[in-house]
Amino acid sequence: MSTQHNQNTNLREQLDKYLLKWKWFLLSFIICFGLSFLYLRYASNTYKIAASIKIADSKEQSTLKEANQMNDYGLFKQDHNSVADEIQVLGSRTLITTVVKKLNLQVQYFITGKIKETEIYKNPPILINFLESDSTLNTIDTSITIHVDSKSKFSIKGINKKYSFGDNIRMSFGEFILTPNFSQPEMQIGKNLTVKISPIEDVSSFYNQKIKITTSGENSGIINVELDDPVIEKAKDILNNIIAEYNTIVINNKKEIVKTTSDFINNRLQDVSAELSQVDLTSENIKKDNRLTDLSSQSSIFLQTEREIEAQQFLTITELNLIDYMTTYLEENNGGKSDLIPSNMLFQDNSINEITRKHNDLVNQRNRTLKNSSEKNPVVTNLDAQIISLKQSLNANLKSIKSSTQIKLDDLNKQDRRISSQIYSAPQKERQFRDVERQQSIKESIYLYLLQKREESAISLGVSSPNAIIIDAAYSNSIPIWPKKEVLFLGAFVLGFIIPLSFIYIMELLNTKIRNKHDLIKVLSIPFIGDIPKSNTKNVFIDKFDYSAKAEAFRLVRTNIDFMLPNTIKTKGKTIFVTSTTSKEGKSHTSINLAKSLSFSNKKVLIIESDIRVPKLNKYLKVPNTTGLGLTNYIIDDNVNFSDVIIKVDENLDIIPCGTIPPNPAELLLDDNIELLFNAVKNKYDYIIVDTSAVGLVTDTLLISKFADMVLFVVSANNIDKRQLHVAQSMYDTKRLPNMVSLLNSVKQKRGYGYGYGKMPK
Repeated sequence: MSTQHNQNTNLREQLDKYLLKWKWFLLSFIICFGLSFLYLRYASNTYKIAASIKIADSKEQSTLKEANQMNDYGLFKQDHNSVADEIQVLGSRTLITTVVKKLNLQVQYFITGKIKETEIYKNPPILINFLESDSTLNTIDTSITIHVDSKSKFSIKGINKKYSFGDNIRMSFGEFILTPNFSQPEMQIGKNLTVKISPIEDVSSFYNQKIKITTSGENSGIINVELDDPVIEKAKDILNNIIAEYNTIVINNKKEIVKTTSDFINNRLQDVSAELSQVDLTSENIKKDNRLTDLSSQSSIFLQTEREIEAQQFLTITELNLIDYMTTYLEENNGGKSDLIPSNMLFQDNSINEITRKHNDLVNQRNRTLKNSSEKNPVVTNLDAQIISLKQSLNANLKSIKSSTQIKLDDLNKQDRRISSQIYSAPQKERQFRDVERQQSIKESIYLYLLQKREESAISLGVSSPNAIIIDAAYSNSIPIWPKKEVLFLGAFVLGFIIPLSFIYIMELLNTKIRNKHDLIKVLSIPFIGDIPKSNTKNVFIDKFDYSAKAEAFRLVRTNIDFMLPNTIKTKGKTIFVTSTTSKEGKSHTSINLAKSLSFSNKKVLIIESDIRVPKLNKYLKVPNTTGLGLTNYIIDDNVNFSDVIIKVDENLDIIPCGTIPPNPAELLLDDNIELLFNAVKNKYDYIIVDTSAVGLVTDTLLISKFADMVLFVVSANNIDKRQLHVAQSMYDTKRLPNMVSLLNSVKQKRGYGYGYGKMPK
């Protein structure tokens, strides 16, 4: 129960520290809410503008069913686009720079109002036209503030000169012309307009950081693009143009691949066409020379077998020709790291098609990366190494496949010769014509295949569609995302509470002063006898009919003294020493008021001023000392009686002043006359209050402490450092001062201190 009470008391003490400074909290709330109102008044609204697109698959991009079929079997078969790669393209610096240049975002126009500046994006009040080159314009970083004097005149801030609209104006960054637009409602005479020009690179970097590109899910092909900006129309144009430029880049890349393949096919068609013409001419000559109109049919079994072998020979020779064409192409373009390879030529070995596809993907990625960096970029270097490795792998595979295909062809030729030898009845001329006819069939098949691929390439070139399917064009809500009143006012409330709370808490941590009873008890284990409040009036000393908080406090101390003094002290006067750690802690003030309080209870009280180094009692009491004698005179001169140094103050209050200040106070207090004095006054007075020196500074008090029945140790609130009280604690622990108690002086009054009695009428 006691522990819970102590916890509640400590909690109440902590709360009181903050409740007593409620004005600080009120002032903090007023300032924070005032700043919030000012911010809301002058801040520009920021809106969230968003757009969403879907990255289309290869089949979704084609507008013709036939083209989709060709994607499955032809030159342009591709895997699903990597959404992560497309996000990098959408947010690339090159693409954003293109949009910045297209929309001329490096130039901004502002109208200066009474409260804040407002940017005018569309239909600006003025237009600035530079006469410099684009390279110079792209690096300008400046702002121009003009004042519209009339519909034809204006002035520029910082230049003491009038200009006319349309004049060539030359400044340090270049020459330009300003054109007014009085159809704009904000363009009024007397208005201030600001034209801010920023470097292209800075504007691109700014939007590169502000634009957020995210996906709807891990495996989703939907991309969300967001931009927070005060000007809704400008942000919409930026997002829509980013998507449009992205689609343009993708379409151009596709067309480049198709064009490369088409050029390759056309070149091969020319060669195959010439070869086919030569074979046709040879066949024609053979028929003319040998007058052949029809070939004799052979045995059905041998003919069927021969046809099967010939079919396999056609396929094998076609494969060898394709390998030769591809090998020749690779040799001619061996050094080009950015050259594309004709893809999916329908090799029987699918590894060739796969390597070709991977090579073209890496070349496209390399070309895309080079737009934002140089060839020294580690990413480009890595891509170059991969491209070279793939080309080497492709050459090796082509050689290996060619070798195996040649072996297969040799075997087929051997079988063909065996079958041919069995057709013993066929004339030699017929066999010669059959060879020519076979070559003619092979050339025709190759020629027809290339024609088909050329048509596929032409169709693909004509039906290339955007990679990004727009789900939602750029749009914005009418409600701004910032500033939000609720958030600002909540922040103002929290800051208004936390700032004074933190300040008070830090002050408490840094404060080493004794302020109240609880601070004193935590530092000293000396019994506590009472605390004296700081007086709010000019009355330093209490009166008999005084019911102030200070007077009540001294009455309480008076009662506690009687309770705490030993019961053995009854017949003789009770001697109370008043001391402190250092000077200016209120020893004399306490001594006088305690003596007065005791004398008001009809007790005979004597004050002895033993602080013979810096005496103050007689000065405070303003009692005339006609004899000029005091304590030091009594000690030094044996002819002086103690009654000679006593001065009457009140009816029940007397004082022995310090007297003449000696040069050796410590040695003087060791005199035997001190003991005679205390023995004499104890028999005459009920209480002897001794105002002594500070024990933390000199040893005077310790020299005469044996005559004390109680030592009242005064601690000045909000004055003495806690670390200085180790002197008092040491005195108490070693019992160097008898019956030691502590009293806290000059405590700041709190609400409810004292009884609230008024002063009684006389």
